[in-house]
Amino acid sequence: MIALLLALGSSLAYGCADFLGGLGARKAHVLRTVMVAAPASLAVELLLWPVLGASFGAAAVGWGAASGVASAAAFALLYKTLAIGPMNVLSPVTALVSAALPVGVGLLQGERLGPAGLLGLPLALVAVVLVSAGHGAGAARPSRTALLLAFGAGAAIALQLVFLHQAPAGSGVAPLIVGRAVSSAVTLGAAGLLHRRLGPQKPAYGLSAAAGVLDSLANLLFLLAARSGDLTVVAVVTALYPAGTVLLARCVLAERIHRGQFAGLGAAAVAVGLLALA
Repeated sequence: MIALLLALGSSLAYGCADFLGGLGARKAHVLRTVMVAAPASLAVELLLWPVLGASFGAAAVGWGAASGVASAAAFALLYKTLAIGPMNVLSPVTALVSAALPVGVGLLQGERLGPAGLLGLPLALVAVVLVSAGHGAGAARPSRTALLLAFGAGAAIALQLVFLHQAPAGSGVAPLIVGRAVSSAVTLGAAGLLHRRLGPQKPAYGLSAAAGVLDSLANLLFLLAARSGDLTVVAVVTALYPAGTVLLARCVLAERIHRGQFAGLGAAAVAVGLLALA
């Protein structure tokens, strides 16, 4: 139950972070947004170090660094995806892809679910699909480029979560600190190489920093959830984060929520209840 609540918190934080990051990437080049978001996220994790502790063993550093590379790719691909839009379609597509790989890894590692979990897990995946549905009249259709970016972002997010899960349980926040340091370095390096293509627009500092802080919180909650529960359950509950993005896009940007998406939100609620009984 604790792992489930932590995963829900992670999902909510990811959804809010993605919405803010997508908005920020509409105001300036995506790398300018990530250049603000990644260091802000690192600052939060450094502040958590004295509170939660950190053990920088070889495994923690290695898996943390791998997660950092995946995180840098996820940041850039996801924010670019959401900047192209529509958010209420592309975010769920990304989430579905990001759920599949961690669930598969968990099952291959021997994780097993009870009857309630066997019902809740596929229902949660269906919920993500439903939330991404709803091409009705007046609905915006994503371009092929946007869909490819969404799939790439989902794969990068999945790898980040899997790598974090592989880090030793006693390493504290060390994998997060190493990962974010690496992702910040990769981002700054890419920005330096591509500085002539970034354009003159200044990033939305507040939106970008808030996205980074929320992403850091989401990573922490996921790490704690994965350490106290099964990756199969934690990953799929975390992957429900588009619900938050879709609702924010509806309230702030007036993007439409269709019947299929409403059904997906309801299915997600039922799935979480079943997984709580697993």
